[in-house]
Amino acid sequence: MRISFNWLRELVEINQTPEELAHTLTMAGFEVEDIEDRRTWADGVVIGKVLQREQHPNADKLSVCTVDVGAEETLNIVCGASNVRADIYVPVATKGTYLPNIDLKIKPTKLRGVPSNGMICSLKELGLPTDVDGIHIFTEENLTLGSDVRPFLGLDDVILDVTATANRADALSMVGIAREVAALTGGKLSIPQPPAVTINNNAGNLSLKISENKACPAYIGTVVENIKIAPSPEWLKQKLLAAGVRPINNVVDITNYVLLEWGQPLHAFDQQRLKSVAGGENLTIGVRFAESGETLKTLDGQTRNLSTHNLLITANNQAVALAGVMGGEETEVYEGTTSLVLEAALFDSVAIRRSSRSVGLRSEASGRYERGVNRAELETACNRALSLIQELANGVITQQEIVDNRPDASTWSHSIVLRLDRINEVLGPIDLGLESGELEAADVERILTALGCELTDNNDRTWTVKVPPYRYRDLEREIDLIEEIARLYGYDNFVDTLPEKTEPGYLPLDQELLRKIRAYLRGEGLTELMHYSLVKPGEDKQIVLSNPLFAEYSALRTDLISGLIDAFQYNLEQGNGALNGFEIGRIFWQEEEGLDEAEILAGIMGGDTSIGKWSRGGREQPMTWFEAKGILENVFQQFSLEVEFQPENRDYRLHPGRTASLWLGGNRLGTFGQIHPQLRRDKGLPDEVYVFQISLDTLLNALDNDDLLIPKFKSYSTYPPSDRDLAFFAPVKVTVSELEKVINKAGKGLLESVEVFDEYRGENVPAGQRSLAFRLVYRAGDRTLTDNEVEPVHNKVREALVEKFGVSLRS
Repeated sequence: MRISFNWLRELVEINQTPEELAHTLTMAGFEVEDIEDRRTWADGVVIGKVLQREQHPNADKLSVCTVDVGAEETLNIVCGASNVRADIYVPVATKGTYLPNIDLKIKPTKLRGVPSNGMICSLKELGLPTDVDGIHIFTEENLTLGSDVRPFLGLDDVILDVTATANRADALSMVGIAREVAALTGGKLSIPQPPAVTINNNAGNLSLKISENKACPAYIGTVVENIKIAPSPEWLKQKLLAAGVRPINNVVDITNYVLLEWGQPLHAFDQQRLKSVAGGENLTIGVRFAESGETLKTLDGQTRNLSTHNLLITANNQAVALAGVMGGEETEVYEGTTSLVLEAALFDSVAIRRSSRSVGLRSEASGRYERGVNRAELETACNRALSLIQELANGVITQQEIVDNRPDASTWSHSIVLRLDRINEVLGPIDLGLESGELEAADVERILTALGCELTDNNDRTWTVKVPPYRYRDLEREIDLIEEIARLYGYDNFVDTLPEKTEPGYLPLDQELLRKIRAYLRGEGLTELMHYSLVKPGEDKQIVLSNPLFAEYSALRTDLISGLIDAFQYNLEQGNGALNGFEIGRIFWQEEEGLDEAEILAGIMGGDTSIGKWSRGGREQPMTWFEAKGILENVFQQFSLEVEFQPENRDYRLHPGRTASLWLGGNRLGTFGQIHPQLRRDKGLPDEVYVFQISLDTLLNALDNDDLLIPKFKSYSTYPPSDRDLAFFAPVKVTVSELEKVINKAGKGLLESVEVFDEYRGENVPAGQRSLAFRLVYRAGDRTLTDNEVEPVHNKVREALVEKFGVSLRS
């Protein structure tokens, strides 16, 4: 809200400069976003009188004026305005004056050969809005020549652009800001109390019918006759312009003025136009919600399509205004208005917010109703407007009708118990210079009394605090009062306290491990995915929701693989290629004893992961089973985990011969396998697509081991290795991992690593067997091994394989 410093000084005593007041308000929670110092706009501009005006000898559109500015000599000024003439008072920028709004410094110059020693100014050149195309002409008479023009144009003012928080509806008015300034600075308030208005309550043709008492708890309708529409006086125009409101005419300006002064929106209807819309001489003003299909043309010229969310003002049930938002164009006050109906009402904040949003229209009135208008000062604002209409528009009040469903006035303010001990417990010590202390009872009483609260001392370091009606919406609890005490006492007056010892923050172990898992999977080229946990019903052990939003999302997922397969298919259909990704999420299922859930890690891989295919003639190279398995093994290796892959055929979605169960320390970890060919064809997927699903609880429990989490130093041997190849026929049913276990156990001590590098099945291989070749690397940390040291160990490995599995050695 734009706050005029001069206007504010009329309402409260201020002993601070505008900059100091801006700092005070900002520190108290009312941020001053901008300070507009209008005093600089016309510094050096004085009142002058045009004594003589002659046509410029060398230009048809220029005039040569002789201007008296109260100096010893008159000024010769060349002027291009069409409305300049002799015997008028005008603003004159003298030599050396700087006009910041047009970035011009006045210097003696020549225009078409004629000297000019100043400039006669328009209001636009002084930074003020105007509809006049030309220089400004003062209407006042007997002005003092050479005097400062700023007091006459409202340019001796400073505008503070103040932002109020959403809970401070009272601060959207000059009176509210004045009360705040008085509480902060101790200045004396001078809030104008409107005189009692005279109402000639003759039998009139106005009646009220409020159908929505909750949405409109109070409505005052006043008929004013003998209205004379005219421009507002200068003092009123200047206050409106300072607040950023365009003056229109005396009646509309008065409603805007009261809105700014008291924060109470008002609206004036032209009575004759109301009768025309209503279709009769008798007027019944009503408040109801709109019916679907109704329309209303508002003051901004737009026809609004209304819904049942819109609260309306009606005349004989015909819509004439959007209640609390904007009036209708058909009933607006205009130059020919001679009688009006003034509306002063309270509307429910929720109803106005919904109405405003449904038509996409916000106004100064709706912004205040949405936050909450002071229900205790409705009559004050109404009387203020009526007294001004009587004074400035010669109005005669002939009838006033009131519908009031507000609670009893005694409930407009409520009481709160406030404890001194609780205040100091929440706010902490205050800074007393060389030492610290606590807030005293006198401090609390002084601050809350300044806010307009009434305190009753309970004699046990507590008070019963009665909140003023204009703060009833945001002062509801004890903590609200404590916040006000801190705000007005000054946040910077409290002692800064820090913990005696600060400790660095840390993540729980499971969160650290999850971050590592994500990082390792991303490092393998997988993208993290996220799906809804709601899926279609129809699976076994599925949990079905009793109140689903949609039938497609009426059950909880029992695994992550199905969602990943659908995502892979969707990615292909969108032309984005193969989707290699992983997901961490919860699954849910139903057991006989109840419902259960678990945290799961799952992933999907497939397609050609390479970027360029030029070396293969553009042909796709699908991912092999071992490449997909290697991605998982690389992640496990990062954690130094030894995971076993055992053949399995339990999931119908996976290839029966290319599926493995994962085991870790004797506990089942999860499943890895290739998608079943039939499912692959149904989904239109590539030939080779692989999925895995792992129990995160099992994985995290295994990783919660200091031997795995704490890195151990292992020195490298500086001596060369000795490698041997070992080839043999082995039964197909014997897995490579079983063979590696026996080899490592037999070669323990010297064997550094073992790796399978060849497999062959076919000609010259016995039935039911396969040919395998391993490379064994032997190394010692303190010497170079000799053949006499390696051969006995290598022979021990050969013998162990023959004894354990009955292999046929080939080398």
